[in-house]
Amino acid sequence: MKKFKDAGSDYGSDYKSGRRGSRPKRKVKIHWSPYFAYAIGLLTTDGNLSPDERHITFTSKDKQLIEVFARCLGLKNKIGRKARGGSHDKKYYVLQFGDVIFYQFLMDIGLTPNKSKTLSRVEIPEKYLFDFLRGHFDGDGTFYSYWDPRWRSSYMFYTEFISASKEHVEWIRSILRRSLGVHGHVTQDGRRITFQLKYAKRESLLVLRKMYYRKDVPCLIRKRLKIERALAIMGATL
Repeated sequence: MKKFKDAGSDYGSDYKSGRRGSRPKRKVKIHWSPYFAYAIGLLTTDGNLSPDERHITFTSKDKQLIEVFARCLGLKNKIGRKARGGSHDKKYYVLQFGDVIFYQFLMDIGLTPNKSKTLSRVEIPEKYLFDFLRGHFDGDGTFYSYWDPRWRSSYMFYTEFISASKEHVEWIRSILRRSLGVHGHVTQDGRRITFQLKYAKRESLLVLRKMYYRKDVPCLIRKRLKIERALAIMGATL
């Protein structure tokens, strides 16, 4: 993984404003931590960088996820509501804020406007990799389980990371192979819109336990409870 200077409080000190003597205001303290890395994972999946090079938006159906995102970055902005896809039903929660320096930082680590199909690697310190992946999983990942009728008493479960960029899911696959020795497999949905990196049962459990390494890590609570209930069926825990 690429080595780069730690994102401390002086990040962006060399930013050049177009107006003499003016300095951009900071909303986000740029310093790597489990909370910061988790929020970066959420932005990688459900975040949006405006073309104005200033505003960042995070959108989710889960208000709890919006709230934990705001806490992780120390944001006090008002949470709004919005509709999508031509619908008038404002069932999505949204938090938007402006921060030129944080925007610049996100670009530097690999995020871009209109990133869905162009996203590749994201530069995350090794120490916080699984916090980032938990955010990625909470934003666009999925977990499901079922009894497989082909074999008696065979209970299956899968953990998936999803992206419109094959290069991005292959990057996640490579870092998990290196970190945990898991292989997974990549599929494409029927509409050929997204790619899914899937881990089954034994490999899935290895990945999940690394992502949820403590009870108090920031996460989407309903997803964690779903995983815990499924694992309990086979007598396993996170």
